[in-house]
Amino acid sequence: MEQHDWFAYEKQAQTQGFSAICGIDEAGRGPLAGPVFAAAVVLPPGCVIEGLNDSKKLTEKTREILFDEIQNKAVSYAVAFATESEIDEINILQATYLAMTRACKALSPAADYALVDGNRMPPNLPVPGETVVKGDALSASIAAASILAKVSRDRLMLQLDSLYPEYQFSKHKGYGTKLHRERLLQYGPCPIHRRSFLKKILGPQHG
Repeated sequence: MEQHDWFAYEKQAQTQGFSAICGIDEAGRGPLAGPVFAAAVVLPPGCVIEGLNDSKKLTEKTREILFDEIQNKAVSYAVAFATESEIDEINILQATYLAMTRACKALSPAADYALVDGNRMPPNLPVPGETVVKGDALSASIAAASILAKVSRDRLMLQLDSLYPEYQFSKHKGYGTKLHRERLLQYGPCPIHRRSFLKKILGPQHG
């Protein structure tokens, strides 16, 4: 079976005159706690990273290995986030855009074009670009960004687990699992919970 061209979107952008094409993806839009992360990655043309794929399809161990390899091989990369209070203030979609924009702006050397996972373009990106639906399974740059964002967020949630051990963030990373919901009902929200996400679980007074 023919392997698809991981750099098809990047090459297409190059034919339009762009030279530093970054992939952008997010991690953590759905959880009830913790920030939403985004990463931006510029890979050298034709860069080979064995096993690169959508971060959700990889084991934690594989993501950790690829995390280091991506950082070593990338022309530039950046990871950014929007906090749970920003999520509550401007909503999760706008907070995701904010994290993506922060990551893109932090690239050094900078990108001149962006491939963004999904079907909506962040409004304030500093460069032109396009959206790629299921981009983390189609574009090497976006797949690399998905891994950096996911691993960075998971590592933060492990650190937060030691601050708030009663919620067991190390097990669910803030997602709304049965265990997490049970702990929320038992202990109430902590400072890293997204209040706007808790109304259905704890009632409107917690929103």
